[in-house]
Order: sequence, then structure tokens, then C-alpha cells
Amino acid sequence: MRFDLNINGRRQRAEVDGDTPLLWVLRDALGMTGTKFGCGAAQCGACTVHVDGEAVRSCVLPVQSVAKRAITTIEGLAPQRSHVLQQAWIAQQVPQCGYCQSGMLMAAAALLRQNPHPSDAEIDAAITNICRCGTYPRVRAAIHAAAKAGAA
Repeated sequence: MRFDLNINGRRQRAEVDGDTPLLWVLRDALGMTGTKFGCGAAQCGACTVHVDGEAVRSCVLPVQSVAKRAITTIEGLAPQRSHVLQQAWIAQQVPQCGYCQSGMLMAAAALLRQNPHPSDAEIDAAITNICRCGTYPRVRAAIHAAAKAGAA
């Protein structure tokens, strides 16, 4: 099937089966490798993207369910890492192995859009992504720094 998708504000066309997970459409069909594969079961969050502004796990989301919706990937968050959250991520030295980074950033951006000044408890409740390196205190610090800088 042919799907015309709205990804990062641009129309992209993919010829795939309708039940193909969005993650594999992004990575394999469209060559957008910023969104990562982690578990394939929507548990780890490495594949998090935004669909109509909401954080979703793309590894289990069939492409046919998002054909008419706005999709934002890490590539569309901001050009050249200029999003205040990306800057806070770097300043707080959050990145370690890189496994969770794109999904974690996308989850954090969705959180700040909904809650511009979250508490630690609200961050913990909203950010369910798994970080293999255990940088959760740095993630919280970066989210607070971005909130203070007006990330929403």
C-alpha cells in the first residue's frame, strides 16, 4: 500500500503494508534513523516519536493508524540541536551510550508541552523510557533546566 505521511512538516511517501510499525517505515522505508529500535514491545521508549503532539512508541504503532496525522521525529524536534531541551541535555551531560536519547528527548518534549514546569514526581510519572546507563538524575536536571529556560 502507499501511504502519504506528514513527517516533520513534510510529505513523505512510503510503500509498505499497512500493519508495518511506524518505526520501520521511518528507519527502513524513509531512511530516517534518528528514531531507535530498542525492545520492539513498546516498553523501553527508544522509539518514541510525536503523533499529533503526543508521545507514542512507534515500534508497535501500525503506519495505517497515522496516515492522516502529524508525525514528529527527533530529526524534526529542532534543526542542529537548537531546541532548548537538546541544549539542556548537552549541558547536563545526559547522553552516555545513546540508546535512549532520541526517545527520551521526544518524551521530555511532550511532557514540557503539556506541563511547562513539572516536579520530579511528575517527570518520573511521565518519562517511562528506560535508560541503560541510569542517568535519570541528569534527565530530571535537564528537564528542569529546559523548563526554566522556557522549553514549552
